[in-house]
Amino acid sequence: MSAQTGLFGRLGAAVHRRRWWVLAATALFAAFSAVWGSGVFSDVGDSGFEDPGSESYRATRLLEDGLGHDGADLVAVFRSDELEVTDPDFADAVAGVTGDLPEDLVADYDTYLDADLGEVGRGMLVSEDAHATYVPVTLAGGSHAERLHQYGDVAEILESGPLETRLGGSVAIESELSESAEADVVRAELVTLPVLLLLLVVIFGGLVAGLMPLAVGGLAILGSLTLLRALTHATEVSVFAVNVATILGLGLAIDYGLFMVSRFREELDRRQPVRDAVARTVDTAGRTVAFSGITVGIAFAGLLFFPQPILKSIGWGGIAVVVFDLLAAVVFLPALLSVTGRRIDRMRLPLPRLRPRTAPGAVGGWERAARTVMRFPVVSLLLVGGVLVAFGLGLSDTRLGSTDQRYLPEDSSSRIATEALADDFPGGGTGRLDIAVVGEVDDEELQEYTARLADLAPQVRRAAVERTGEAIAHVVLAYEGEADAPETADLVEDVRSEEPPEGADEVLVGGAAAMQADNVAAIVEAIPATVGFVAAATLVLLFLAFGSVVLPVKAVLMGALSLGASLGVVIWAFQEGALSAMLGFEAVGTIDPTYLVLITVVAFGLAMDYELFLLSRVREEYLRSGDNTRSVAVGLQRTGRIITSAALLLVVVLLAMGVSDLLFLKIIGIGLAMAVFVDATLVRAVMVPAAMRLLGRLNWWLPGPLRRLHDRVGISEGGDGEEAAAPEASRRTPERV
Repeated sequence: MSAQTGLFGRLGAAVHRRRWWVLAATALFAAFSAVWGSGVFSDVGDSGFEDPGSESYRATRLLEDGLGHDGADLVAVFRSDELEVTDPDFADAVAGVTGDLPEDLVADYDTYLDADLGEVGRGMLVSEDAHATYVPVTLAGGSHAERLHQYGDVAEILESGPLETRLGGSVAIESELSESAEADVVRAELVTLPVLLLLLVVIFGGLVAGLMPLAVGGLAILGSLTLLRALTHATEVSVFAVNVATILGLGLAIDYGLFMVSRFREELDRRQPVRDAVARTVDTAGRTVAFSGITVGIAFAGLLFFPQPILKSIGWGGIAVVVFDLLAAVVFLPALLSVTGRRIDRMRLPLPRLRPRTAPGAVGGWERAARTVMRFPVVSLLLVGGVLVAFGLGLSDTRLGSTDQRYLPEDSSSRIATEALADDFPGGGTGRLDIAVVGEVDDEELQEYTARLADLAPQVRRAAVERTGEAIAHVVLAYEGEADAPETADLVEDVRSEEPPEGADEVLVGGAAAMQADNVAAIVEAIPATVGFVAAATLVLLFLAFGSVVLPVKAVLMGALSLGASLGVVIWAFQEGALSAMLGFEAVGTIDPTYLVLITVVAFGLAMDYELFLLSRVREEYLRSGDNTRSVAVGLQRTGRIITSAALLLVVVLLAMGVSDLLFLKIIGIGLAMAVFVDATLVRAVMVPAAMRLLGRLNWWLPGPLRRLHDRVGISEGGDGEEAAAPEASRRTPERV
């Protein structure tokens, strides 16, 4: 049987023969995943935004290793509308709570009641209206991860008193971001699954068929959690990687299930036995699904070029999730289809089914649309290309920033506490640079150096030597303004350019603002390698899929154009706040480059994913007819509704992420949803047909040596018999629209 001559066809036939064994093994794996995989959140980290090789990171490590950790990890803001801080009841409440802090968890803390702080020091801890105070707390953990783990127990004690208490600071913000993200993603998945089922039932016109992709999606969630937990034993995995990877894994799994089930029903319509239909489905749609998944995996692999642990872990997590999605789609689902067979059309609803027309000579709406576009290819390209370029111009206004309390909802505890420091307390709105001076520097030189730092810029409020040790000194420079403000970035550059004190071996500048500058520099530095790898790997894969050197270049260029437009909309919507009222957030005025990188690589992978699904069917038709125009029209007819439906399902999943209360999940969810929408509509339905009409036979141009290579390793749909017919078909030239 021709359906079984290829590797994927043989795989489909083997799965059909052993279908009950496959389903039994899947059930055991699902049970294991539900128990063990669901514990992944206890093994992941909450941080990872910093570059471990950066100057700011080295400064922090040097100061902590040489002098110990002494920065305030969290601040507890105590407030009473009735009592002032001088009231004995207020003072007793603060003293009672802080006195209960355990020494094994808390290294140090200060209160306005400490006499050794002096009058000025105590006054800095009291609000201007005298109804609030804050307590800076240094946790005892030897690493940032340990301090994050200690935070929960310390927070419980600090919040146990009678006063209104808000906890802020870096550790509190990270903890709340992590917990909120985990809760929002779980809630999004629970809300999304019923909506997806309803849409799948409408798309397929029946309950049984609609449940198939959802079964793949549910299995994908369990498998994703298991693989990600396994990864925690080999590398650092961020909780944000789990959030992003699992929800994208759900969307991709349902997409793949949709394509497989659609092709299976198409094969059944040809009156094939279930065995042959399964084998043919895996040999065609399964082959395309596998290599489409590879394109998404390539995009995730691009994240491995960035030094930040959060991006690396999302890269590894994304690759693991895609691998599992593919296994579920090409092994588990064919086994399920083998058992279901023709019963897949049971429990039909009086709705149109998602199936291409098969009647001879029938012309559908997508084919008519494609032929209309191909009658006016230049106009179509100019109109849509102009719209995408106009959207992409928004990228010129990009202002990069960092993730902090502003990415939390306005009513979140850590945001209220952190912003209260700036608004209610004298000097509370100052940030700080932590400068490590390494070497044998005498006191006079050190004081002269700090005096020069104090005069660097108007926003500098204080520069002083905080601590000294053997061959290392800690200089603190306090400044006004946000860590990601342009003038703060200039201050970091000025401090790093300042002549070091005599005797210093090196001077390293750390702190939040320095880390922000280093992160941006690291991301910019890694972009060329990432773009080069993803583009080169994608071009090779598309060459293997389409047997052309022109179509891969066209696909990559169109993907880049679509992506630029989507990112421009993200800048307009979130940085500039155009959608703030609609989506319920306060614009920060900057955008964290981490999220732009994530949207870029994932959206590009999804764009190439849809490109493979469409052009695989176009090429299958071209191998039959040799008519470029007809193959484009028929290919779009056969995949238009499927791709649009798949995009709709993925957009639903992404929008569920986008309605989160957390700004960074809104950015990722809405940004990716916009990218999928643009690519599945404007690009796939207009630009691809128009460009392929203009290119004509050039679409399929392939030099002789590369043609022989492709004949041996080609991966496109169509089967060996159709591949062999390609040269003869390509000589027929009825190019009519």
